[in-house]
Amino acid sequence: QVQLVESGGGLVQAGGSLRLSCAASGLTFSRYYMGWFRQAPGKAREFAATISIGGGSTFYADSVKGRFTISRDNAKNTVYLQMDIVQPEDTAVYYCAANPHGTSSSGDVYEYWGQGTQVTVSS
Repeated sequence: QVQLVESGGGLVQAGGSLRLSCAASGLTFSRYYMGWFRQAPGKAREFAATISIGGGSTFYADSVKGRFTISRDNAKNTVYLQMDIVQPEDTAVYYCAANPHGTSSSGDVYEYWGQGTQVTVSS
């Protein structure tokens, strides 16, 4: 059974930093492209970042580019999202997702999803 378990969310002040982790099990992690998505209250889910199998290619939404960094450790079956200079508009539930096809900003491509971790940024 595939499981993606996010952790690291919490309350942070604007301008601060937070690192999210997503631990994967039940799949061959090194064969899956990984992504982070987020959903704010009352809004649709949106793409944040994605990373290739080996970690050499990354892509970001314009809203987080230059502030967030996605990375992965295939030996630990874990993908990370380093969030720096966070803003109140970053408040959302953050989800990690996995797909075997490629880096993508479309949630429809991803086959497995975690349960999410709440990030709240206070002003």
